Amino acid sequence: MQVVGRARELAAARSWLAADTGRLVLCGGEPGIGKTRLAQELAGHALALGRQVVWGHCVETAGAPAFWPWRQVLKGVGADPDVVLAHDAEVPQDRFRVFDAVATALDRDGLVVVLEDVHWADEASLLVLAHLATAPRGLLFATFRDPCTAVADLMRSAERIDLHGLSEAEVALLAGDGHAATIMELTGGNPLFVTEIARAIADGTWRADQPPRSVRDVVTARLARLPHDTRELVRTAALIGRDFDLDLAARASGLPIGALDEAASLIDATGHRFTHALTRDAVEASLSPADRRARHRRIAEAMTDSTHYADVARHWHACGEHGEARVWTVRAARDAVTRLAYEEGVRLYRAAASIEDSHDVQVALGRAAYFAGDLAGCVAAAQRAAELAETPEQVAEAALVLEAAPGAGVNAIATPLCDNALRHDVSAPTRARLLAQRSHLAFYQGEQHRLDDLSREALRLARGDDRALAEALHARQEACPGPSGRAERLELATEMIALAHRTHSPRGAMWGSLWRVHALVESGELAAAQEELPALARACERVGGQVPLWHLDVVTACIAQAQGRFAEAQEIGRRAYDRMRVIEREPASGAYFALQCGLSCHLQPTADGLALARHFHDPPPRFRLMSKLTRAFLLLRAGLRDEALEFYRRSGPIAEWDLPAFFVLPGLVDAVLVTSGLGLTGDLRLILPRLAEFRGEHAAGNGVAYMGPVTLALGRGHLALGEHEQAITDLTTAVDEASRAGAPAFAAEARWHLAAALRATGQDADAVQRAADHTIRALGMTAFSTTELSSREHEVATLVAQGLTNRQIARRLVISERTAQNHVQHVLTKLGFRTRSQIAAWMSTAPSTPADG
Repeated sequence: MQVVGRARELAAARSWLAADTGRLVLCGGEPGIGKTRLAQELAGHALALGRQVVWGHCVETAGAPAFWPWRQVLKGVGADPDVVLAHDAEVPQDRFRVFDAVATALDRDGLVVVLEDVHWADEASLLVLAHLATAPRGLLFATFRDPCTAVADLMRSAERIDLHGLSEAEVALLAGDGHAATIMELTGGNPLFVTEIARAIADGTWRADQPPRSVRDVVTARLARLPHDTRELVRTAALIGRDFDLDLAARASGLPIGALDEAASLIDATGHRFTHALTRDAVEASLSPADRRARHRRIAEAMTDSTHYADVARHWHACGEHGEARVWTVRAARDAVTRLAYEEGVRLYRAAASIEDSHDVQVALGRAAYFAGDLAGCVAAAQRAAELAETPEQVAEAALVLEAAPGAGVNAIATPLCDNALRHDVSAPTRARLLAQRSHLAFYQGEQHRLDDLSREALRLARGDDRALAEALHARQEACPGPSGRAERLELATEMIALAHRTHSPRGAMWGSLWRVHALVESGELAAAQEELPALARACERVGGQVPLWHLDVVTACIAQAQGRFAEAQEIGRRAYDRMRVIEREPASGAYFALQCGLSCHLQPTADGLALARHFHDPPPRFRLMSKLTRAFLLLRAGLRDEALEFYRRSGPIAEWDLPAFFVLPGLVDAVLVTSGLGLTGDLRLILPRLAEFRGEHAAGNGVAYMGPVTLALGRGHLALGEHEQAITDLTTAVDEASRAGAPAFAAEARWHLAAALRATGQDADAVQRAADHTIRALGMTAFSTTELSSREHEVATLVAQGLTNRQIARRLVISERTAQNHVQHVLTKLGFRTRSQIAAWMSTAPSTPADG
């Protein structure tokens, strides 16, 4: 049939096919406006160019299996949907592994994917489309009815086409001039309605004195003219859906398949699809309520062996058999969650609960909601499950629905549920899991004093039950932060790896390897940590998906940063950030920002680092103090003293500081460096004794960034206080510790400051300075200059770092403003800088005492 009135859209379609880049196109409009027709023309042009075209249809009934349109698309490219969409999830982020698998299967040159009616798609299918839209390889063309909130999130990464009605002249081309004005008035130019009326005119059912008011009227008249058996088979098929199983329709109606041959005006050439959704709607509307219920029952009875559980549930519900409907709805929900379509599982469990609520349904609903990221729904389900619990084990199951999280909201509900469950008499494995849960909650609530008892008891009770043991090992590992717990964490890592081998759990092997690498980095055993990375990589690859690879990238970047391989660290760190920010932005941003802080120890801060420092998300309460200190540190390194001071002041009184257990050392190191750089000697004197308790350790929190030996920060702190002898002792030790750790940049940094301390006491520092300068040049440590300033220039640079203008410097030094300006220019020239802020940044790391001049 001729395509009328779509010249602009067809030209756009040709341009998309001619382009080398992939894209997502969203085509919207009212029912019958021509979205499918445009898609068919697009497909025809693509095939003529030798491109492969595959289709996926979303169905209007709430009964299709999860990922239904993508299962059709995958079959179209010759991939096995059951392999690509393999379902094995332990954490919510696991399904991004499935999304990646779909993207890989569709990564073909020139592929065109057409998705019809995405307004009916299940949410999991929309998430796949959104994932593909972030970097489309081919052309994705999706149609939807407007308005449609489901595609709102896709608009940011898509081109949009809105189809409108035809003009009267275009209507005349389809229906003839004789009735064009009347038809235009009736249809508003809707192509489907116009076409149906044109057919009615052709087959003699059109009456000018009683024109049809809608497509429904046209279809009803056409249906009435069909033979009895054809009409009955079509009506049964309509209740199955626009796409229907012809054998099922025949079984349910008791009529031969051949009866459908007479329905060519309603059914397309495939023989199992109505020509349009409105056509199906019109046929269904022709049934009385009683007839509709009877047909739904016969369809449900004919689907006894079907795996389309939600569809069976829909038919049982439509015929009033609510008990059967609930059974099949629960099966459908369980199947959806198994297939990683968590949102669909939530919808179906809620539907089952609305028929008849129960503890088991609410527990399953809560778990599905958690995996879907619906924390409010998870909380509500856990609370309702607790209300419906009848046994101690059910009380425990309700409490274990919720998982501890950095935010306070969920934990406020999870804690009393867990405490209540622990008051009941439950089995040892269940109690172990509850204690592990309670230990996690205590960790995020800052109750470090409770972690030891809770996690130890959990681990004791978990022996003999692999699931409980895995959870208890996690809790115990969390309870052993810092240097004092490092030896035990290494033992726990070994046990987790052994458990993983016994239970064939790639995820357990990943966690064990990751814990081991973290502990080695914190020990300053960087070479040993590097040697562990291949084992970690193998475990992460076996788990699959982006999140495990993010863990691998984060710790790999940390080790590269610690070893002075700065470009590699930045590249891998950015890759990790890009992997994770589309999945969970907070951990992605936190790890990447920590790496930026580690890199800025030796390099000028990057644009990424400054952007995160200034526009960082609001962290969970437990991590807010750490966030303020790290932001102050990076802003100071960038020469932004006022901003750095503002963030530092927000950290509150030092006596009230409570740093997260795993980040005590990095937090105190940041605090020493910030107070040293800002000249806050009073605060510095309070912080140094706290850090001195960890003398001989290395500052590295959870494998995200390495901040060097503790003695390096201690030495810099004492140097800032003018305590030169202690500074020399600490910095000499720091040189040795950083060298043994295999952290050459930190050894060079320690020598740099050691040279300053030696000069301040009148000792020869030339050899130390030369050694520092050699490494600084070799590693490209741009935060340091190997050019020394004269005493006067150093004095001027100090005043510049304090934010003084040339006029203020002149007054302070009792020199002319022109002389002050010349000094500032000499400093810029010597150091190779262009701005005063670069001088300020350099001064935060430069020796506190200049060379004689």
